[in-house]
Amino acid sequence: MSTNAIPEGNVGNLTTEQETTLRKFWGTIFKLYDLYESKDPEIQAALKNCANQAAAPVQKSRFGLFGGGKKASTEDNNATALIEKHLDLGAADENDKFGLRKQFMEMLSKHSAESSRAMILEASKHDHPDALALRFLRARKWQVDKGIIMMFSAMDWRTSKSKVDSDIMYNGDGGGARDEKSSDPNTKVLAHDFMRQLRMGKGFLHGTDKLGRPISYVRVRLHKPFDCKNESLERFIVYNIETGRMVLNPPIETACLVFDLSGFTLANMDYVPVKYIIQSFEANYPESLGVILVHNAPWVFKSIWKIIHGWLDPVVASKVKFTNGRDGVDGITNHIAPDRLIKELGGDLDWEYEYVEPVEGENDLMKDTATRDRLLAERKEIGKRFEAATRKWVQASTPESNAERTSLAKELTVNYWKLDPYIRARSMYDRNGNLRGGKKVAWYDDEKAAAAAEDKAGDNGTVKSEDTFVDAGNDGELAATAKAVEGLNINEKTPLATTANAVAA
Repeated sequence: MSTNAIPEGNVGNLTTEQETTLRKFWGTIFKLYDLYESKDPEIQAALKNCANQAAAPVQKSRFGLFGGGKKASTEDNNATALIEKHLDLGAADENDKFGLRKQFMEMLSKHSAESSRAMILEASKHDHPDALALRFLRARKWQVDKGIIMMFSAMDWRTSKSKVDSDIMYNGDGGGARDEKSSDPNTKVLAHDFMRQLRMGKGFLHGTDKLGRPISYVRVRLHKPFDCKNESLERFIVYNIETGRMVLNPPIETACLVFDLSGFTLANMDYVPVKYIIQSFEANYPESLGVILVHNAPWVFKSIWKIIHGWLDPVVASKVKFTNGRDGVDGITNHIAPDRLIKELGGDLDWEYEYVEPVEGENDLMKDTATRDRLLAERKEIGKRFEAATRKWVQASTPESNAERTSLAKELTVNYWKLDPYIRARSMYDRNGNLRGGKKVAWYDDEKAAAAAEDKAGDNGTVKSEDTFVDAGNDGELAATAKAVEGLNINEKTPLATTANAVAA
């Protein structure tokens, strides 16, 4: 049975000590903004020079996964020391296997206070900004300096390297289908490889486990090394992870990842994507996995697992559970209810993966740049108010400051779902009616029936706040609309246009 209990350390369930640490975390973020905006020439020079400073030499993995370091000049070291002092950064972490401290220092020189604010707002999406911050704090065992380094390194990865929101999610699979027809050979191949992964269902989302976490299935038997370019495979991995974020039903913040090894042979083994998945979840999407089910692993996988286990962070490794068959002590139904488990894995759910191609015109709203820009400006303004409220909260946590931040975070959520169709290409999960623009995600027939009833009630003028994860009362525009139409049947005597004009007035 699923539960809506909020785990300790998440938004809505913080101990006094955890809240104090979160306030310090935000305080350090504001120190970074203040550094960028400082008029002190020494600080500005330090920000430019720290890019040349590498973190303490990173030990190479015996498999050459995480690279090494290089020596820095005295000038670079002095610059780094100054920045570290202002941000209260501790000593370099010897276990920094992804070189995050080096990435952080490099990131400082190419960003500004404005771009840093924008990165956090963009990455928060429909979540409370605290939820984003807490993921990195929990991942770094509540050490503020290490959490800051990790978060900003991940933000830079999103915007500068992987271009998660400006490319992968902006273009989506509709962009992939379009680029398959490109006259540029490389563009065409990359798009074809990406779309092929989607069409074959190498990885997909469907349903929830017993704790209400969305399930991400990976059919390992469908993978063949060298059957596609690494760039396309990495794009596919990030696309699935990022789409997985969209289907989290609050207060759920983690997913159930199922690696289906049924039919697996050594011909399917490929360490390259495994390494990329590990780095993605540990460095860029921390605290995103609730459980990892390795299902029906053959005996040959035992030696492979020993290698992979050595690469994993102990916390991530502790979430791995081996399942075999449907029932019994090791059965997968200990984690996923039989009626919610797809029949491919022995469940009772009569559902099979079938990719739904992009629909002509489904992304036409993305052409409306005027509305997009208006909503982005609105988001930026809400973000400024959230920062101002958070700066006050950092100084003193009071019921009033907490309430103000909660209200503004809800405004950001409302704003995101208004903005979403203008900045994110529709996915298969939008086409299938799973994603519902901020309302509860619907996977199963009973959920879709309930969703249809809710939508019909909404069409008839009945607005119920529990139908959505956002309290409309905290958003001026939505609150006005909700109050104006509450209890009315706008399909009876009042034309919709007249009602809309009355609400606007």
